[in-house]
Amino acid sequence: MRSHHFVRLMRNLGLLNLVVSLTYLCCVISLSLVLLGCTQNRRSLDQDDTLQQLLNAHDVEISVKTSDPDENKIVLGAALFFDSELSGNRDVSCATCHHPLLHTADQRSLSIGTGGIGLGESRVMIGATETTPRNSTDLFQRGSDQWHTMFWDGRLEMRPDGRFNSPADDELPDEISNILAAQALFPIISRTEMRGEKGDRDIHGQPNELAQYEDWQHTQIWQAVMDRLLAIPEYVDLFRAAYPEVEKDAFSIVHFADALAAYQADTYTFYDAPWDLYLAGDLSALTEIEKEGAILFFGKAACGQCHSGYLLTDQEFYHLAVPHLGPGKVRDYDFGRYHADQDPDYFAFRTPPLRNVALTGPYMHNGAYHTLEEVIWHHMSPLESFARYQPTHLEEEVRQTYLADPYLVGLMLDSYEMHGSADTPSLTPEEIDRLIVFLGALTSPAAQDLAHLIPADVPSGLPVVSGRDVQK
Repeated sequence: MRSHHFVRLMRNLGLLNLVVSLTYLCCVISLSLVLLGCTQNRRSLDQDDTLQQLLNAHDVEISVKTSDPDENKIVLGAALFFDSELSGNRDVSCATCHHPLLHTADQRSLSIGTGGIGLGESRVMIGATETTPRNSTDLFQRGSDQWHTMFWDGRLEMRPDGRFNSPADDELPDEISNILAAQALFPIISRTEMRGEKGDRDIHGQPNELAQYEDWQHTQIWQAVMDRLLAIPEYVDLFRAAYPEVEKDAFSIVHFADALAAYQADTYTFYDAPWDLYLAGDLSALTEIEKEGAILFFGKAACGQCHSGYLLTDQEFYHLAVPHLGPGKVRDYDFGRYHADQDPDYFAFRTPPLRNVALTGPYMHNGAYHTLEEVIWHHMSPLESFARYQPTHLEEEVRQTYLADPYLVGLMLDSYEMHGSADTPSLTPEEIDRLIVFLGALTSPAAQDLAHLIPADVPSGLPVVSGRDVQK
């Protein structure tokens, strides 16, 4: 009997040891998890402290709307934005190259303006003989009062006194109130974008009266556009609702520009990107990897030196040795900033903003690169990237414009040697991945699906570019 008690005792002791061992193991695991959590929290706090110091150094801060929108102006601006009545041949609208389904751009390296058919990558030239010279920019946050330049070459610029330097010189109306409104006046003047060529006929077979004017006759062109619009009763009603204090005979291109600016500023400005939430104080809005990417962006990678401030652009001009594409601005060549103010640095272009950048490729002033990874690699070694560039990934009509003749290459390389920007510090593939993850945190959820903005019709009765031609 004693032997049975002894066996039972030993079994109980074994069970007790097992229980003790398991309890100890659980305690160790729990303590490890607590310590790991503390370490991760400490790491996150360290990241936030580091990032905040970098943001202060680069003048990055939150921005919010400062005024209530005028709904009647927005309604008028929306009608104008989608209406091809603004173009000489009545075949292209603002939305053609800045479409909601394509995140306010057109996903092409170089746009096809008047004379084209279709939308986005499926758009082809029918009556057009060439593409536009430059990539179509997105419209996000363009209503911010921090903007003082517009266009890739900054040819529209607000001076400290509030007046503008522009291609129209003294013809630009004094009543234009902001730079976004001023910008709205120039696509309708461009022949390749919207106005067309002398002798063109519109989609109804009627003469294109907007194209008859010389390129320097800005006032006459603007008045001709207004004559078209005010011949449509519904537009008269929309202008009256938006500007009730103005008589019909006094409606002008100033009201046209003001309404278009009001629509764009209100409709395409968003504050719900993870980056916005983080700047507003929600430190959990960014993941650990996104924070690592942000620290690289404003730190080692030195992206924030040029992509600074709330808009993530210093609005300055840099020579990056970007391969030459497009019909050019003058005799096949695009000299960038030089065209705007005779800057001695040929081929310098403005730092682009980065809001929703993951949605708005292709990239660079001519859409030479289709991925953010390609752009980062180019920044790290512009001359090497320039030398090995192949345009095989481009749309056929853009690929044919790739220019690498010895004179141009020599001119670009000489200019880069004199004025080129410094290379981005060398980054590992892992660091590049983290940068790209951070750039994704600049994407607003509200910007990803803008299909609801497309109207069923417009006052002119012309077809609305709905997006059915977009290739998925």
